[in-house]
Amino acid sequence: MSEALERRVRARLRALDEHRLLRELRPPAGIDLSSNDYLGLSQHPLVKERMIEALAAEGCGSTGSRLLRGDRERFHAVERRFAALKGTERSLFFSSGYLANLAVMTTLPEPGDLLLSDERNHASIIDGMRLSRAAPVVFPHADVDALRQRLAAHHGDGQAFIVTESLFSMDGDVAPLAAYAELCRATGARLIVDEAHAVGIYGRNGSGLVDEAGVADVVALSINTAGKALGVCGAFVAGPAWAIEYLVQRARPFIFSTAVPPSIAAALDASLEIVEREPERRRGLLERSASVRARVAIQGIPVPAGTSQIVPIVLGSNDRALKAAAALNADGFDIRAIRPPTVPQGTARLRLSINAAVADDVFDRFALSLARALEVHSWSVASS
Repeated sequence: MSEALERRVRARLRALDEHRLLRELRPPAGIDLSSNDYLGLSQHPLVKERMIEALAAEGCGSTGSRLLRGDRERFHAVERRFAALKGTERSLFFSSGYLANLAVMTTLPEPGDLLLSDERNHASIIDGMRLSRAAPVVFPHADVDALRQRLAAHHGDGQAFIVTESLFSMDGDVAPLAAYAELCRATGARLIVDEAHAVGIYGRNGSGLVDEAGVADVVALSINTAGKALGVCGAFVAGPAWAIEYLVQRARPFIFSTAVPPSIAAALDASLEIVEREPERRRGLLERSASVRARVAIQGIPVPAGTSQIVPIVLGSNDRALKAAAALNADGFDIRAIRPPTVPQGTARLRLSINAAVADDVFDRFALSLARALEVHSWSVASS
């Protein structure tokens, strides 16, 4: 390795450290208040049992891409089950949500098309748009009027797509899907919706916010992560049969990726079964999320209104977020500081993630611990 390259990289690392942006790899320790395992399914006995059974039957690896020798009936079965959950004709399983977004953004939109993206969409959507051959346009977060103006300015013959998360991963707020659908029906635009943090929780049988908002008729495709509320890994892209078949034929992240182990499909089948047959698990999560917001607010700490399982506590500076997280970690809570570029400059925060498997009294102790941490430093919290 050249010395000049090493010096450059070391300088970049020093700059990250100076701005309190240096990350670390740290295994879980303490009570889970930071993961996306919202329903606690990653540890569910049935999910583990089905995965172990499939591992014994099918082996550890798929041995190739789905279009080579990596395909299995287990994949087809869980894809059919997920499509039924979403109310779509087909679904296609990818090894990660990141690859699923890259596949959708680089396959369905073409040159001459328009991609209108919410400014707070997460990284895999942004990177997919960068790789897409369609024209990218970013609109202010959840701003329907600004989106309408940008759509009106599009005079080409290409297809317009509105790309959004349904439940935003860092703010915990919900996109105005019904308003977007009205724009789609009036203009011929189509929605691409990332349901990463909504599937398994919202909608009929946990199908997501597309279903709850009643906008499925204008959705071209939805991306549905399986490593969050569903507790395993990977992602399903769901939609009409023609669009899914096109992904099979043309999506490079699907064609050129080794398939996940077949045991993953078996575990996901069990997760979907639990989500469908235990609606109280989903209802309880949202009830607890509203309750936790109230518990934190009682301590004089402002949190956004809402009932989603993602509760941002915005502290502003990177240093504040790191110190508050360290104090909470010392009290036995595993919560992490979220800093730029994950969130905008000046909005570093704690991202409190509600887990249905965590007891209510834990959140009382968390609220008190957070209040103490903020009081020690005489910090105020940004209101939302």
